Amino acid sequence: MTFQETLDYLFSQLPMYQRMGKAAYKSDLSNTLRLCEILDHPETKFKSIHLAGTNGKGSTSHMIASVLQEAGYKVGLYTSPHLVDFRERIKINGALISEVEVVNFVEEYKEDFEGIDLSFFEWTVGLAFSYFAKSDVDIAIIETGLGGRLDSTNVVVPELSVVTNIGLDHTQFLGNTIATIAAEKAGIFKAHVPIVIGEKQQETSSVFFEKAAEVNAPLVFAEDIQVEMVECDLKGNYQVKNCKTALVTLMKARELEWDISDVAIKKGFLNVVKNTGLLGRWQVLQQNPTIICDTGHNDAGIKFITDQLKEVVTDKLHIVFGVVNDKSIDKVLALLPKDAQYYFCKANIPRALEAQQLAKLASTQGLVGEVYDSVLYALDAAKMAAKQCDTIFVGGSTFVVAEVL
Repeated sequence: MTFQETLDYLFSQLPMYQRMGKAAYKSDLSNTLRLCEILDHPETKFKSIHLAGTNGKGSTSHMIASVLQEAGYKVGLYTSPHLVDFRERIKINGALISEVEVVNFVEEYKEDFEGIDLSFFEWTVGLAFSYFAKSDVDIAIIETGLGGRLDSTNVVVPELSVVTNIGLDHTQFLGNTIATIAAEKAGIFKAHVPIVIGEKQQETSSVFFEKAAEVNAPLVFAEDIQVEMVECDLKGNYQVKNCKTALVTLMKARELEWDISDVAIKKGFLNVVKNTGLLGRWQVLQQNPTIICDTGHNDAGIKFITDQLKEVVTDKLHIVFGVVNDKSIDKVLALLPKDAQYYFCKANIPRALEAQQLAKLASTQGLVGEVYDSVLYALDAAKMAAKQCDTIFVGGSTFVVAEVL
C-alpha cells in the first residue's frame, strides 16, 4: 500500500468520530484492550502524562512537550484531531511519524484489527503507542480524544493525570450537565497517580475530590498553586489558563524527580510552535489585511475568541464561519459580534452543518452575511472585500481551520 492508499483505508473504511459523529463512538474499552494484547501491550513500555478536558488540552499538551524537549527528554506527543496532515497526531520531539511507519503498521496489523472491528481512533491509538514503545521515548504526552473514562487512550497508567477544564461539549456521549461530564473526564484518574486540575469550577470540584479519594490519588487545582508565570509564544488570551495548568503540571513532574530546569521551562514556553509544530491556536496567517484562525468551537472557546477579537484594532471585521451539525450552536451564535460581516460556509465533512442552515440560524441572532459553497470560496470572498486595515477571522470548527491551513 502507498501512504495515500493507507490513509484512504483508514478514513473511508473505518468509522471516524471527527468525520461521522455518533456512529463512530465506542461505548467501552474492550476493543482497545484487545488491540493492546495484539500489540504486546505497548502502553506499559513508556512513561506518560495523560490529559483530558473540554478546552485547552491540545495547547497544554504541546506546552508540556516543548518544555520536556528543552529539558533533554525524548518526548512522544499524541493529540487529535489533525489539521493538515494525519501524521500531526503522532510526533516525537516535534517530528511527525514517517509515512513508512504508518504504512508498515497498517499492513502488519490490518488482518488482525479487521477481526475486531476497530474504529479510526482505536487504530491511531494503537499506532501511536506502538511507535512510542518501539522508539523508546522517555515520556509521552497523551491527549484523550473524547471524554476520559471510555476514551481509547485510557489504558495508560501515567506519571500525572491532568484535566484542563470542563464545559458542555459532546453532551450526546458524556452527559448534559457539567458534573456528569466531569465524572467522565475524571475517569482517567489512576490509583496513587497525582492529579492536576486546570480550572476550579463550583460544579466540578466535589466530583474531582470524590474520584481522587476513590483511587487514593493526590489532587491539586492549578489556580490554587503559586507559580512564576512565563512568556509563551501562543498568544491567545485563553492561553493564560493553559500556561498555568502546564506550569503546575511541570512542577509536579519535578516532584517526581524529572529534571526540568527553569531555563528549560522558559525556552520551552517561548518555542512551543517551533518545538512541536502546533497549528491553529490564534494563528496569524498574514497581515494587511490581518487573517487570524483559531480552532475554538464550543461556547467556552468562542467566548475567549470573541473577547480577544474585541481587543483587535481594525477598521472592519470579517468572519469566515462554519460549524458541525451535532452541536447546539445557539449559545455560540449569541456570543459572536453583530457588527462583523459574515461568510457562512460548510467544511467538507459529513458532520458539517449546511451553510444555508447556519446562515438562517445566525440571522435570528442578528448576524448578517452571505453563504458560500466552500470554506475556501468564503475566505476568497472575505479577502476580496477586506481592505488593508481590516481583519479576517476564520473559525467555528476545527475543520474550517484545517481547510484554510
